Amino acid sequence: MDLKQIAKDTAKTLQSYLTYQATKTVLAQLSQTNPPLWHWLNNFCADKIQDGEVLIEKLFHEKPDLALRIMSVREHIAQEVAEFLPEMVCTGIAQANMQHRRQHLERITQFKLSNPQSKTENQTEIIQDEEL
Repeated sequence: MDLKQIAKDTAKTLQSYLTYQATKTVLAQLSQTNPPLWHWLNNFCADKIQDGEVLIEKLFHEKPDLALRIMSVREHIAQEVAEFLPEMVCTGIAQANMQHRRQHLERITQFKLSNPQSKTENQTEIIQDEEL
């Protein structure tokens, strides 16, 4: 397990996600202030949103002011959430794991309990038959 590579991949994914959130924020603003530009940016982003850096690079060739705006919003979002992310991620994973384990335990317990009940019922029937 290469933890350094996992950290790099996670950071890149998070960076692209923050670019996506910044783009959504800018689109929401443009929908109120400049509908034609909103329409253009919405169409432009349709197939490029998977990789945030590719989006910004291509946007710089078309509309540098929008690229700068998205970068500024992305940086602001990153600064606001970066402080809380490590704890939130660890807590979220721990809670999700506990929930999955609980559900799994409930499933296997219900399955195993159903067999002893039928054995108990069979034993009760056998005892009743013997008494007759």
